[in-house]
Amino acid sequence: LVGADETHRRKLRAQGLLTRDPRAVERKKPGQPGARKRFQFSKR
Repeated sequence: LVGADETHRRKLRAQGLLTRDPRAVERKKPGQPGARKRFQFSKR
């Protein structure tokens, strides 16, 4: 949109549509099934 018409830049910036979301996928840790998931806990 901004490439087509620069006049929209201020409105888009105010709504937060021109900034990149910095969140990224957490890496998978070795010895675990996923990034946060642990193996099933057993008491005995």
